[in-house]
Amino acid sequence: MTLQITDLSLARGGVPVLAGLSFTLGPGRALILRGPNGVGKTTLLRTVAGLQPPLAGTITGAEDQIAYGGHSDGLKLGLTVTENLRFWAQIFGQRDFEPALEAFNLAELRDRPAGGLSAGQKRRLSLARLMVTRRPIWVLDEPTVSLDAASVQLFAASVEAHLAAGGSALMATHIDLGLDGDVLDLGPFKAKATAPVADGFDEVFL
Repeated sequence: MTLQITDLSLARGGVPVLAGLSFTLGPGRALILRGPNGVGKTTLLRTVAGLQPPLAGTITGAEDQIAYGGHSDGLKLGLTVTENLRFWAQIFGQRDFEPALEAFNLAELRDRPAGGLSAGQKRRLSLARLMVTRRPIWVLDEPTVSLDAASVQLFAASVEAHLAAGGSALMATHIDLGLDGDVLDLGPFKAKATAPVADGFDEVFL
């Protein structure tokens, strides 16, 4: 599945942040977003994931193909590690979540409530959800937050396996994951206009 972004313009807080952005992300490829804080990386990722509409431009190839991971871990704290993964697997019509437990070194924590995990363990569980979705395009916003060096390597290995299986990944990260991918600097696409967008534009879906 190929993700095609064409002449995209985005707003945050009613103010344009990016304009004229185009790129293609094909199977087996990773694209790393770079740029200073506030340039619009999160806004772009949320837009690609369908959580907010663009000001202009088109996004094709994303329909029901994206697994999104944002700043929030998105866990049910009262459920165990296993119950959280089983829940997300069922949401996406899957059954087998054992490979995700193993890939993120969560097998020994399988019966522990998510609310009792450390910040890094919660992040690993959140990232393990990506594997049970079986969706080909991973869209990730600073996925390595709270991870130690060993856990970063686990995550990088899961991304590499995902790419090798024909998936793709679009992510914002300041960490060098050692992936064979491309880098897109969003700085040149920073919107020049600072005036608020039209009153009729509602930038948030969720």
